[in-house]
Amino acid sequence: MAKSFEMNMSEGSLLKKIIIYALPLVATNVLQLLFNAADVAVLGKFIHDKSMADAAVAAVGSTGALINLIIGLFVGLSVGANVLIARYAGKADEESAKKVVGMSMLVSVILGVVLLVIGYFGARTFLNWMDCPEEVIDMAAKYMRIFFIGMPIMMLYNFSASILRAVGDTLRPLIFLIIGGVINLGLNILFVLVFKKDVEGVAIATVTSQAISAVLCIITLLRSKGYCHLDVKYIRFYKRELIDMIKIGLPAGLQGCVFSISNVMIQSTINGFGKTVMAGNTVASQLEGFVYNACYSVSLTALAFVSQNYGAKKPERIRLVVKETLAVVFVLGLVLGGVMLLLARPLASIFNDNPEVIGFARERLLIVVTTYCICGMMDVLSNTMRGLGKSTTAMIVSLSGSCLFRILWLHTFFLLNPSRIMLYIVYPISWVLTVGIFLALYFPTMKKTTRLLKAD
Repeated sequence: MAKSFEMNMSEGSLLKKIIIYALPLVATNVLQLLFNAADVAVLGKFIHDKSMADAAVAAVGSTGALINLIIGLFVGLSVGANVLIARYAGKADEESAKKVVGMSMLVSVILGVVLLVIGYFGARTFLNWMDCPEEVIDMAAKYMRIFFIGMPIMMLYNFSASILRAVGDTLRPLIFLIIGGVINLGLNILFVLVFKKDVEGVAIATVTSQAISAVLCIITLLRSKGYCHLDVKYIRFYKRELIDMIKIGLPAGLQGCVFSISNVMIQSTINGFGKTVMAGNTVASQLEGFVYNACYSVSLTALAFVSQNYGAKKPERIRLVVKETLAVVFVLGLVLGGVMLLLARPLASIFNDNPEVIGFARERLLIVVTTYCICGMMDVLSNTMRGLGKSTTAMIVSLSGSCLFRILWLHTFFLLNPSRIMLYIVYPISWVLTVGIFLALYFPTMKKTTRLLKAD
């Protein structure tokens, strides 16, 4: 039955439920990166023109930060939907939850069409702004245009998966991702190895696999019962729910968007080191993504659990959620980061055979991947504040502690010593700074929240 996939996060053993919820989510995000990494690996290993392998890998890698920048604002609204549905589930308000589900489908399609237009027609202009090298820009623009053609269906998947996770269902999105991901890998090999395509082949494969996952998610929502049921009669705008979704989701989207601005600036700086360093940075970023997404999954767990317990008016349980998710994400990040560093060379060689590229990839991993445990703590605290209704606060802290600091670093310390080391070290320093600010704000915020919940 559909309800067997849902989870009551406001009752029962907390740590057990956190682990049950987080494990499929970790697997989902890691597998998503694995399938995305397959794009880079297939290009690096099987492209028909071997002289173009590094350029093709660099082309796909150079679009990552830019794509995140363009879609970040809109994807943030799916966070708003997640928080609202989780709250309504905590309040046992099924009617309001169904309104948000129906409205989310409409919002996702509209946003997807807007993104299609922006990304398709602006691809080359955006890449020029990033100083993308001439030998890479044509392939990068081609990849982006095809990627953004599939944006409406990708947005539907993001919102649908977020809705399922709001009620504790992290298993079925994982299953749908596996199905789509296997198809993606098969199509990658088919287009690149058999049809002799380059970046356009992996882009088509990515869009196709996302479409399959999205269709499966939507069918699930239509067939589900309870808080995540998609009823056609609810597919319209609701003023109060839309305003609440924007209040929560817009700051989250702005945060992701502005974060991406700093990452785009860093990527632009990396582009100045040449295509070999770009390729090495791309490989390292692919490997780091596994650690980051595993940790970020725990922060999404905190978001759902805090939101549902906020709706159920259980502040002491919220405190316990924060303590346990912080502990889990720190250990997870430390272990995965250590393993990734130990296996850096053999893992990097999966993506590229060039020893120089592998060396540049390991250089970045040594500094960045070993400190993702701190980044995970930052994301847990950020999503905790968001679950408590302080989405704007979370945005301001994250942007000040990380994004603004990184931009200032690029224009001060990096200029004094314009090396790759000085470029990469800004990541862990900014994470430590942001965690410190969040901790200073969390405790008074939690005291105020406790008073408000007990007064209701």
